Amino acid sequence: MFSIVAPEAVRGSQANSKISVGLIGSGGRGSYDAKYVHSDPRARVTALCDLFDDRLEKSAAEIGVQSPKIFKDFEKLLASPDIDAVIIATPPFEHPRMFEAAVNAKKHIYCEKPMGVDFPGVERALKAARRADKSKTISVGFQQRYGPVYLEAYKRLKNGDIGELGTARAFWLGGPPWDIQPFDDPKISKLRNWFATREYSGDIIVEQDCHNFDVLHWFLDARPISAVGHGGRKLRTGPGWEVMDNLSLTFTFPNNLLVNYEANQLCPKGFNRVGEEFSGKSGLLATSRAKLVHHKGPKDIETIESKRDITYDAFDDFLNRVINNDPANVGERSAISTLFAILGRTAIYQNREATWKGEFGNV
Repeated sequence: MFSIVAPEAVRGSQANSKISVGLIGSGGRGSYDAKYVHSDPRARVTALCDLFDDRLEKSAAEIGVQSPKIFKDFEKLLASPDIDAVIIATPPFEHPRMFEAAVNAKKHIYCEKPMGVDFPGVERALKAARRADKSKTISVGFQQRYGPVYLEAYKRLKNGDIGELGTARAFWLGGPPWDIQPFDDPKISKLRNWFATREYSGDIIVEQDCHNFDVLHWFLDARPISAVGHGGRKLRTGPGWEVMDNLSLTFTFPNNLLVNYEANQLCPKGFNRVGEEFSGKSGLLATSRAKLVHHKGPKDIETIESKRDITYDAFDDFLNRVINNDPANVGERSAISTLFAILGRTAIYQNREATWKGEFGNV
């Protein structure tokens, strides 16, 4: 359960004590996020924004919100003085401009990952994050940062519980998360099926795999020096699909640390294997949203299960910070994590070694 703060002590009377939240992008993920927020006693969803009426109607029903304000223009939602915070859950190509606009509007922001689909977009978001109002909380949907099993694994890694780190690997192996839906208008079809296009999604390595890269960024506390790899479409070759269905990469990090990464969307529906492994001289930490497994020896393996979906933990932190006036801004670090994915994608698309400095300079 969420911890409950006496909100009237922080925000005035009981009548106006709840955080008023607007949802920008009322699709599946946005509705999922907003449902958590609306069910929390500290907040209420008061406004929905989307271009499509059917999505607005479905979102309102899924969230359980009665008579929300409805917007087709996200800038009008941001201009509403009665909205304290926004969730941005639009297709990834829209994140930079909407994030920047939310910063300019001085809202508390929970922006879904990634921070953009290309370097100019991510750089735009990074610059906006750096100049954001310091009294506002900025969170990004890299939920692993808030999951108790990940926090415990990170503590053990930094405490030297597995000895000197020798190598790491990460992986996202699963089935296709979406199917293409037909629409008569080609422009509408492209937008509604944004996940299938490189331009709108950034490909699976940016849209999906950025979760793993944020964990690597966090645990290794470094940017990769370079990346090499391959990827392509092996089985998902039907009309409308532009993105890869499988890929494999090797990153070189400082101190000659090699990190392997593998992802695919080729597995049977219902199967997935997603997580990271950190191997040291005296042990191994295997992390995932579901559990932490600490291999200490041949007959000494400790497992700690997650108690709930770590999305709860991410929003718990966000709402706590807003209502307790304890702001944090993770926009810059989240932008850097997104660039891990773009570096890997560059290596694959251009079939060459891509270097951090060559692609991003001193970012």
